[in-house]
Amino acid sequence: MKVLPFTMLVPDDKSVISEHIEAPYFYQYLHRHDEWQITYVERGEGTLIAGNDMHAFRSGDIFVIGAKLPHLFKSNPEYFAANSTRTIKACSIYFNPNGILGALFNLPEMKMASSFLAKNKHGFKIPERYNKAIVNKLFDVHHASGVDVLFKFLQLVNGLQDLNDDVESLCSDLYSSNVTENEGMRLSKIINFITENYNNQISLEDVANAAFMTPQAFCRYFKKHTGHTFVSFLNEVRINDACKSLISGEKADCISGVAYKAGFNSITNFNRVFKSIIGQSPRAYIDTYNNVSRVSYVGA
Repeated sequence: MKVLPFTMLVPDDKSVISEHIEAPYFYQYLHRHDEWQITYVERGEGTLIAGNDMHAFRSGDIFVIGAKLPHLFKSNPEYFAANSTRTIKACSIYFNPNGILGALFNLPEMKMASSFLAKNKHGFKIPERYNKAIVNKLFDVHHASGVDVLFKFLQLVNGLQDLNDDVESLCSDLYSSNVTENEGMRLSKIINFITENYNNQISLEDVANAAFMTPQAFCRYFKKHTGHTFVSFLNEVRINDACKSLISGEKADCISGVAYKAGFNSITNFNRVFKSIIGQSPRAYIDTYNNVSRVSYVGA
């Protein structure tokens, strides 16, 4: 069996690296790297696991991911179906302010930008109202060449810096990304097992066996490195899936179908867990989403 790395190596032959990809699905393993990453999801839906937190993503979203933060853009299950014709498309920028760009970020003129990155060390999601401006700057970097890459990159960083406090961290400031390579590979295997099987009835024993650990040892290990119990993490993965289904056009009378599709075997348990995580019932969540969408459409 091939052992996949946890820390990905990003080529260092450029100060700022960009890539524009189109593939059947996103890279499906938890990983990290020394560089900051700015990713525009041009096409695709799924769940972003960032540190010890999860965020649903869809086409049009932009995420800034901090250096060394373990992360995974997990495409929805339908992207992995044998007969799937779905594809994802994304543009990403990678840069290391403590590496080859260290001299640049140490300049007095970059003090505010460095402070902004330090303050938001784990990264954040770009608020939707800023997406168009940031996307334009991101593609300006991607299409630039020579010294223009640095000029366009500085404009992109300035655009991020202008967001000031209008961002929300991808995960808690208390989260520590100081994970060894061996621990990271094991953790990656565990999370991949859960995200690939969450819509089935998987038990603590199942995931502990996949990690080659006893249930007791697994519980201690998982809680230490994710801040979650196995059940709370599994529930969050399932509720993320349910949220995406509820706002994708599912009929209100199919809420029970959404619950069973996400892996819950009881609608009562689904409603209870949904409200504890989201703060409102599934039906209220649908109504809130529809109201916000209607207001946004009218104001457009």
